[in-house]
Amino acid sequence: MTHKRSISVPKIALYEPDIPQNTAAIIRTCSCLGAILEIIEPCGFLFNDKRFKRVVMDYLDESMINIYNSAEEFFEYKKSERIILMTTKAKKKYTDFKFKKNDTLLFGRESAGVPEAIHKKIKNKIKIPMIEKKRSLNLASSVAITLAENLRQTNYIWTK
Repeated sequence: MTHKRSISVPKIALYEPDIPQNTAAIIRTCSCLGAILEIIEPCGFLFNDKRFKRVVMDYLDESMINIYNSAEEFFEYKKSERIILMTTKAKKKYTDFKFKKNDTLLFGRESAGVPEAIHKKIKNKIKIPMIEKKRSLNLASSVAITLAENLRQTNYIWTK
């Protein structure tokens, strides 16, 4: 269990990620845009995986990553924070949602999303609208699109 309380910045949470290159790309995005990354174990790969290392390069800053041993631990820790589930099953578009600075955007596994029990726990669910008959965007692309909108709405200011 590694958790650090953070200042009021957006957080990206990955539920049991299983593709190392996507997680590495998301780490780079979070690093460059000032977001915290939260990983809910079990992770489908090791951080010393060569595919992960090739993409993450020198962007891996462990101070910006919180790791939770389980979904139960994650939800217990987040009980007083707002969690927004990104899901293709949502009705509301991400551009119609009012983000707050301290939101946690939860993304499911690339291969399976999140279990129905987690869907039921979360009130706020949003989606990125897509052309009909397309399944989903790449996870790293979805994170970048949604995080950018969160930062735009909350007027997040980067500091050097």
